[in-house]
Amino acid sequence: MDDPHTTLLVQQYLDELVGVEGDTSAEPIIRALLARSVHRLELLCRKFLHGAYPRLAKPPLNLEAEELLSAVVERLLKAMREAQPKDVRQFFGLANQHIRWELNDLARRLDQKKIAAPLNEALVPAPDSSGASLTPGAVRMLNEIERLPEAEREVFSLVRIQGMSQPEVAKLLNISVKTVQRRLNRGLLLLTEKLADLQPPQAQDEETPPGASGETNG
Repeated sequence: MDDPHTTLLVQQYLDELVGVEGDTSAEPIIRALLARSVHRLELLCRKFLHGAYPRLAKPPLNLEAEELLSAVVERLLKAMREAQPKDVRQFFGLANQHIRWELNDLARRLDQKKIAAPLNEALVPAPDSSGASLTPGAVRMLNEIERLPEAEREVFSLVRIQGMSQPEVAKLLNISVKTVQRRLNRGLLLLTEKLADLQPPQAQDEETPPGASGETNG
């Protein structure tokens, strides 16, 4: 978790950006802001990569958190010329969004075999046994997470993707733990509604005692 001093400095840089016009004037402030927050950004990259996209850290891509961080910083340099986060929460929300986008882009390119690198088939786990392939269902799930309302998406990302505890999220967002729980539950309900057809048909059958098939109740 960020120390209060870092959070205060990040907010000061964001305040400096208010009213600044022109890339020439804004870029030094943006670069200083990113340099000050680089430790937290690297931590977020590491959590996303190894928590939600571990296959990208394996052959053939062998992505490292430092490489992801470099790409995300470039994204943020461009994004913040137009987007102007007003506070630390919005800034890291923007960073989270671009980390997800970068990882999603890499995953799609990998699945579409557009990465120009020698592929050693012996090093690539079989998708059926390892889950190494980003299935259409997984891609759809990621897209639906992106479409969640901002508050629910933010909490869902912090808890389910970054692996933060609910009290940690409550402290970071300055809300109560009950509010975190409510937003998380609402996000889960919305995702369940949108992705209901992805529920494996075997799930209910496996709970049905042998001989009881054909007597399924709603």
